[in-house]
Amino acid sequence: MRKVKSLVLAGLLAFAPALLLNGPVQAQENAAVAAPATGNETAAADSAAKAAAPAAAPAAPAEKVAAPPRMKPTPGIGMPMPGEITLQKQFSPTGHTARWLHDVMLLPIITIISIFVLALMLYVMIRFRQSANPTPSKTSHNTVIEVIWTVVPVVILLVIAVPSIGLLADQYKPAPKDALTVKVTGYQWYWGYEYPDNAIPEFVSNLLPRDKAEANGEPYLLAPDNRMVLPVGRPIKLIITGADVIHSFAVPSLWVKMDAVPGRLNEKTFTIEKPGVYYGQCSELCGARHGFMPIAIEALPPAQFDQWVLSQGGKPKGAGAATTAEAGAPAAVPAPNAKL
Repeated sequence: MRKVKSLVLAGLLAFAPALLLNGPVQAQENAAVAAPATGNETAAADSAAKAAAPAAAPAAPAEKVAAPPRMKPTPGIGMPMPGEITLQKQFSPTGHTARWLHDVMLLPIITIISIFVLALMLYVMIRFRQSANPTPSKTSHNTVIEVIWTVVPVVILLVIAVPSIGLLADQYKPAPKDALTVKVTGYQWYWGYEYPDNAIPEFVSNLLPRDKAEANGEPYLLAPDNRMVLPVGRPIKLIITGADVIHSFAVPSLWVKMDAVPGRLNEKTFTIEKPGVYYGQCSELCGARHGFMPIAIEALPPAQFDQWVLSQGGKPKGAGAATTAEAGAPAAVPAPNAKL
């Protein structure tokens, strides 16, 4: 009998851990089985509530704003003129300084020095020719002359250096905080423009065919399908880079020129003073179609620029943005930057 009791106790002790573990497991399985049922009841209740609620009205489509009409170019503004031998007329503060330095200081100095050297050479050729001067002078040094031709060039260079250094400082001055940022990317062989401040994604600018350029009254080889649009009187900050090889973004009438180097972000700051269309070209040999990478900047008054931003689906930035958004007339709009 004692042996039987011992065997029973041993069996109970052997199976006790298993029984203890099976209890919680069964409880979890029961809870898991009950959970889907509860979830189904909740889902059913939600479906019933949705079915009972009236159908929501579809959201009204946002009103679109028509883009300003494409500006016609004006001869003498932003483009070279036939027979022109000097710099283009400038429409930015740094451009005025540069043209003044070129026309008022450098050209007169160059002209005077050239005439002086030519006259000196002619005098020497006539006065000291062999027939007129058979016995040449043996003078090897003249202290006064040597001092003059050393000091005078130094003074001339100092006079030129003062405004030149000021112009360089203005050209590379950091952009103010309220400047409009535009990213410019050079490709083989077209340009891409992106407006991060206005949430306008990149669009590309290609050369217009001759017939379309002439129909628009624009100079062939300078007219692209999509222009860079900028506001007048507001600082502009261009972030310029290249996607494949080195290009150069250049608009002579705004005194803007900066290389577009792959893997590098170059910055150029300027302000446009007058509405108009300003033309430029790639100025770095970049491949077979280097001569077919035109640049056109359409400078608009601030209100029209904000209207253009809205027409592209962007967000105007600045004090007058809200007023412009309210004033924009709703109208059907073609695709953003529709090619002409």
